[in-house]
Amino acid sequence: MKRKSKVTMNDIARSAGVSQATVSLVLNESRNIKLSEETRQRVIAIATELGYERLPGVHTPRNQEEIALLVSSLQSYDPFIDAISQAREAAWRNEILLTLYEYGDDAELALNIIRQLEKRNCVGLILASPVTTLVDMTAFLDCTAIPLVLLNQQDPNNPLLPSFIPDDFANAYQVTKHLIQQGATRIAHITGESWMEATRQRLAGYQAALEQFGIPPRDEWVQQTNWQFNESYQATLSLLTLAERPDAIFCASDWLTIGCYQALSTRGVQIPESMLVAGYDDQKISEQLNPPLTSVQLPYGELGRLAVEYLCRAEDAPAQLKLAGRLKVRRSTKAD
Repeated sequence: MKRKSKVTMNDIARSAGVSQATVSLVLNESRNIKLSEETRQRVIAIATELGYERLPGVHTPRNQEEIALLVSSLQSYDPFIDAISQAREAAWRNEILLTLYEYGDDAELALNIIRQLEKRNCVGLILASPVTTLVDMTAFLDCTAIPLVLLNQQDPNNPLLPSFIPDDFANAYQVTKHLIQQGATRIAHITGESWMEATRQRLAGYQAALEQFGIPPRDEWVQQTNWQFNESYQATLSLLTLAERPDAIFCASDWLTIGCYQALSTRGVQIPESMLVAGYDDQKISEQLNPPLTSVQLPYGELGRLAVEYLCRAEDAPAQLKLAGRLKVRRSTKAD
């Protein structure tokens, strides 16, 4: 039997014709923002009709227990927002507050925040990064006894420290495999900065797929950027000048595909007729590009939820969880 999908605030927002932020304000019973009573009642009615499980009045945090989520940096367009949204809902279901702190990748500031949290009823810490990162958490472990987990980060020096991360290797492998199955034999990869773990894992997954299907990799097929549009634009132009140019391009983020699309357009290269293009992250822009972009949807929401539930259950067993994403196939890779 197909499992019924869980109703989210985005579902309610679409049905009510309001923003997700409005739904959040209503269901969290916020009175700081003036909303009409008609809007409040419409949101609650639709939430009830759709079967939303956490209506106003149900949630009463016990003794103000909280879980603190410290994130190194955050952009409003970042798909990592899904992790925070699901973490908050998981905390709500467990009658615990989730508080969010952005510490600007300043370790001393993060440590000061933790020292303040120790004076409150904080039952868990989540240290998070919007980009998959290798970190050294020794200083954090030494400064607090509050249970700590990592979200989108991993500490090779502390292998028993629980971490929840997307499987960048497996995701890049499935994107490259899809391009091969679509008939591509010369697949280029526009990637990010080499020092980043996310870059290394996505490159390794791409290379593993080529090897698996007997396609010899070429150095000139891999173009490194700093994640900027103009660099992916130039990288794409460089690929088009090769004597045997690629027949597919796998960009290591959806934002990189914007520069790639622009470069292909200026050279009259049609997608997907003359070039297959795939991205990574499945950001909202993926469906709005022309043609809509094939991309891999990262499981950030699931990872955020699992990190919170791990702390809520007060587990002490080490957890090293990697989750692969879901490939969303769209017209940019449909050669036929």
